[in-house]
Amino acid sequence: MALSDPQSVTLNSAAVSLPRVSTGENKSIYQKDDGFVKMSIFHNPSKTTTRRVVRLDTTDVAADPLLAGVNREVPFAVYLTIVSPNVGVSLATQKDKVLGLTTALTASSGALLTKVLGGES
Repeated sequence: MALSDPQSVTLNSAAVSLPRVSTGENKSIYQKDDGFVKMSIFHNPSKTTTRRVVRLDTTDVAADPLLAGVNREVPFAVYLTIVSPNVGVSLATQKDKVLGLTTALTASSGALLTKVLGGES
């Protein structure tokens, strides 16, 4: 079953529309028209589990610290990987566990996420 088209992601407080540009068995790719923002969603079933990946790839333009006046495209990627058993754990329980992690990362204005991005473990 396919997700709605387009998908949307909020970056820098602005919604970015991502129309579907590719679809296949167990995967879809949504991408901004300039190619600088892409969301990929994959499902990889095995005999006992299914690995689900939601990936966001972005490209920013940043000043080159070594060459004055030169800007470079810099890639950035975020992945959410979920490995769930094919039987025995309800969708509600799976959702609860994913929300538990994402809520911990984003609580208090993203305090934990900020620490992780700063290199703390």
